[in-house]
Amino acid sequence: MFRFIKMHGCGNDYIFFDCFDQEISDPEAASRKLSDRNKGIGGDGIILICPPSDSNKADAKMLMYNADGTSAAMCGNAIRCVGKYLYESGRAAKNTLEIETLVGIKILELIILDGVVNSVRVNMGRADLRPDAIPVDLVGDSIIGREVKISGYKYEITCVSMGNPNAVIFNDDIDHFEMEKIGPIIECAKIFPERTNFEVAQIISRNNIRMRVWNRGAGETMACGTGACSAAVAAVLMGYCDKDTDITVQLRGGVLTVKYTDDAVYMTGGCEKVFEGEIAT
Repeated sequence: MFRFIKMHGCGNDYIFFDCFDQEISDPEAASRKLSDRNKGIGGDGIILICPPSDSNKADAKMLMYNADGTSAAMCGNAIRCVGKYLYESGRAAKNTLEIETLVGIKILELIILDGVVNSVRVNMGRADLRPDAIPVDLVGDSIIGREVKISGYKYEITCVSMGNPNAVIFNDDIDHFEMEKIGPIIECAKIFPERTNFEVAQIISRNNIRMRVWNRGAGETMACGTGACSAAVAAVLMGYCDKDTDITVQLRGGVLTVKYTDDAVYMTGGCEKVFEGEIAT
């Protein structure tokens, strides 16, 4: 039997396993099985909270697997939940944590009320706009509002890497956007050799946007931390929002605050525990 904790950030829900004292031998298969919302626990994937490679440099390591079993390098909503778990379980009794990911160490600042982690501010690192780093097979130093044709339709995309690939477009009516149809087309477009997250953002007012997201390997989700960061970065680059300023990103599952600076992108949001239990994977 394996112990797990179900948590979510803005509705972006994952099944978390404390792997300090248990081991998930086949996480790809476990994620496919357990993420099923009808026959499993249900979630956008699984997260393994593991001992760090070097305890002098990090408090824990986060490994992430999407609902389809594929590995992902980073998830902004999940890492906030990791911080909440580490503090509330007593594994790391401090309000600043360093979490190792496949794209480097991320620094978390925990906002604690009455011994409970209410929200977390994450230093997500720098936004990378280089096409080869995203990766996206388009020429140029960056892809900002670039018109591309995919499956016969034209889109103006902005591409950002926040540790994983993101493609952002802007639309005046995201509620009626055909995400179920277009999301998988963009995710698997040939210009994205490693597939991509796909965000559709709507400008509400200066520094206030709404967003829907099609998550690579999971489909449409209630939220995406790296996607929210990418949408905010894209909005600044397109002139809709301001740099070095708190940008409110309204998602289907809640609200995140993102600040885009030259040195890093900072994301602040809530994290909630739903339940815990045991299961045979």
